Amino acid sequence: MQTKTLIVPLSNNRSYPIYIGENLLQNPDIFADFVTNKNKSKNKKIMIVTNTTIENIYLNTLQNTLAKITPKENIFATILPDGENYKNWETLQKIFDNLLANFFDRKSLIIALGGGVIGDMTGFAAACFQRGVDFLQIPTTLLSQVDSSVGGKTAINHPLGKNMIGAFYQPKAVFADIKTLQTLPKREISAGLAEILKYGFINDAPFLEFFTSENFAKIFDNNADVLSEIIYKSCQNKADIVAKDETESSDKNLRALLNFGHTFGHAIETYFGYGTYLHGEAVAIGTMMAAEFSQNLGFITPKEVAKIQTLLNQAKLPTALDKKVNANDLYKLMFHDKKVQNGTLNFVLLKNLGEAFVYKLNSAEENSTLIIKSIEKFIQ
Repeated sequence: MQTKTLIVPLSNNRSYPIYIGENLLQNPDIFADFVTNKNKSKNKKIMIVTNTTIENIYLNTLQNTLAKITPKENIFATILPDGENYKNWETLQKIFDNLLANFFDRKSLIIALGGGVIGDMTGFAAACFQRGVDFLQIPTTLLSQVDSSVGGKTAINHPLGKNMIGAFYQPKAVFADIKTLQTLPKREISAGLAEILKYGFINDAPFLEFFTSENFAKIFDNNADVLSEIIYKSCQNKADIVAKDETESSDKNLRALLNFGHTFGHAIETYFGYGTYLHGEAVAIGTMMAAEFSQNLGFITPKEVAKIQTLLNQAKLPTALDKKVNANDLYKLMFHDKKVQNGTLNFVLLKNLGEAFVYKLNSAEENSTLIIKSIEKFIQ
C-alpha cells in the first residue's frame, strides 16, 4: 500500500508531516532528512527512547535502518519500564541521565519509539533538555498513532492527576507504521478505537458511518487499508483542530473539545491507579458518563446516548466500571483536572452527535447531583 502523508499546519515554520503506511521502520529514506544536519558536515547524535516490551520487537529494526544513513556509533537507546504507572519524574530522569552521560547537545535528535506513555515522556524530555531539542514520534499503538503522537502535548503523571506536569512541544515528524499494530494485543486496538470514535462524536458525525460491523471485524483482523483510512481520518481531524488552537488558548476552546470523555476518564485512571484501566478504556467509560450528563442537561437524546454505547460495545470497550467506586470521590478528583480554571470545572459535552462544546460549572455545587447521577449509572 502507498504511504499517505498529512501535514499538521502550524505557524512560524513549525508545520510537520505525519507519515502513515506499512514498513516505515525499515525505510531509511523516510528518516534521512530528519537524521542528518542540513549542511551534512556532521551527523546528529540520536537517542531512541523505548520500553522493555518494544525493545524486544522493534528496536533492532529501527537501529539497523538508521545505521544505513548515519554512523552506528551515533545511535543510542534508553530503555524504560513499560506501563502507565512509570510515567513519572523518576522514569523521566533516566532519559536525562543517558543524554548527559553520552554528551548529547542541542543539535541532537531524540526519537520516541512506543505508545503514548513513551511519546509523552520523550516529548517532555525533548522540551526540557537544554531548553529544547528536536524529536520524532514513532507511535506503535493505535491510540498513540491517532491521538497522543499528534499535536505536541507532552507530560508525566502526578499521583493527584494525570498529565498535570508537561509542556506543549511539537515533534518534527510522526511515523505511523501500521505493521506495528500486528503485534498489538486486541485490548490495545480497542483502546485506540475509543479515541478514534471520539472524533466522530465531537466533530465528524459522518465518520461514524464508517464503523459498520464489517469494518470493525476488519480492524480487529489488522486490515491495512481500513486501518490506514481510520488513522488518516483521525489524524486529519486532530490536525485541523490543533492548527486552529494549538495550546487550548483560543476563545472558542476548540482544542479542549478533544478532551470529550477525558474529565471523567482521567478521574477514573487517577482513582484506581494508573494502569488498572488502559487510557482508552477509561476514556470509553468517561465518554458514556459525559454523554449521560449531556442528556441529563437536555442537550442530546437517549437515542444518541444509545448509539454511542453501541459503537463502544462494537469496539469491545467497557462502558461501565466493573470495580467498586464512590461516585462522589470520583467527582472530587475531577477538580484536579487540567480543565479546571479559577476553581471552575469545565466539561466537554455534546449538543448533538458530532457537535461538542465546553460546559462550565459556575460553582462546585452547580449540577453536582446530575454529575454524580451520570457517574452512578455506569457503576456496575
